[in-house]
Amino acid sequence: MFETFGFEELTAPQAAVFFALAIGLAFGVLAQITRFCFRRAIVRTDRKQAAGIWLTALAVAVLGTQGAVAAQLISFAEHRFMAADLPVLAIITGGLLFGIGMVLTRGCVSRLSVLTGSGNLRAALVLVVFAVVAHATMKGALAPIRTSLSEITVPVGAALPGDALVWAGLIAALALLFALRSGNRLGPLVGAAAIGALVPLAWVGTGFILYDDFDPIAMEALSFTAPAADTLFWSIASTSISANFGVGLFAGVIAGALIASVLRGQFQWQSFESPRQTGRYMAGAALMGVGGVLAGGCTVGAGLSGVPTLSVAAILTLASIAAGGWLAGRALSASSSGSGAASTTPPLQPAE
Repeated sequence: MFETFGFEELTAPQAAVFFALAIGLAFGVLAQITRFCFRRAIVRTDRKQAAGIWLTALAVAVLGTQGAVAAQLISFAEHRFMAADLPVLAIITGGLLFGIGMVLTRGCVSRLSVLTGSGNLRAALVLVVFAVVAHATMKGALAPIRTSLSEITVPVGAALPGDALVWAGLIAALALLFALRSGNRLGPLVGAAAIGALVPLAWVGTGFILYDDFDPIAMEALSFTAPAADTLFWSIASTSISANFGVGLFAGVIAGALIASVLRGQFQWQSFESPRQTGRYMAGAALMGVGGVLAGGCTVGAGLSGVPTLSVAAILTLASIAAGGWLAGRALSASSSGSGAASTTPPLQPAE
């Protein structure tokens, strides 16, 4: 469709960067305001309210995405989420590692991107380490781990069986039912719904509006694993490679969070408090870098954007991440309880 717009100096890949920048700006602003974070929904004391926010976004994303599919604007038939042979071992291992990592760093990658925009230097350094390790797992020294685990596959259906609209309605209904009982006020839920709407907007934007037979681009939505690695690579080799959708998205999220935090008086420089804390965050960043690539995405890429495709792989990834985060949270709680009586060291403050 893009070729019908008549642009003479702007190609579809270039337009995708600006489109992603706008999507990222919106996500950054909304995520800063709503404190959108999957980890909070797993291990925090306010997890019920956090889960309500996240599930509201998921409900809108599912309905919007499957509505676009029903309208024949987009199709996921050829998308990587729909591979018939499921790399189960890679997905489960990666999901568990990512879940553990996000607990160690006190935020998933999307949340850490938002925190970076609000002045959190811990989050910024985690993102750098995450991007380096993710790129090494995709194309560098750690790639053999990915290729070895990905070879172990199970032939299962690519998507949930049955009518897609029925599944979409069921998932959305259950998610909204929980959200309405989560204790959130209307404002945060509306903001979460707006975050969810960005997912089908991105799918339709890249898969339909910016589709160009002569200069095709990948159909993408919100994600952070590949975009973080792409942004790192582009930032050090921009004269050799061009920016893509992921670079625009990543930059937009940080910029949007910066704008929102400054306007709301929430911008604050923060850094590490001890070498022990630094080591914990770096370990978590490395686990998320490996895990995000093995699992095929993060809580947003495989979760918020992937689950609305009704992909079995995406659902398994999100479940594995949740399991890893829950197990890590339980282990850290048990460790803190065991040493709490003898320790006088104040607990580490959460990233958010």
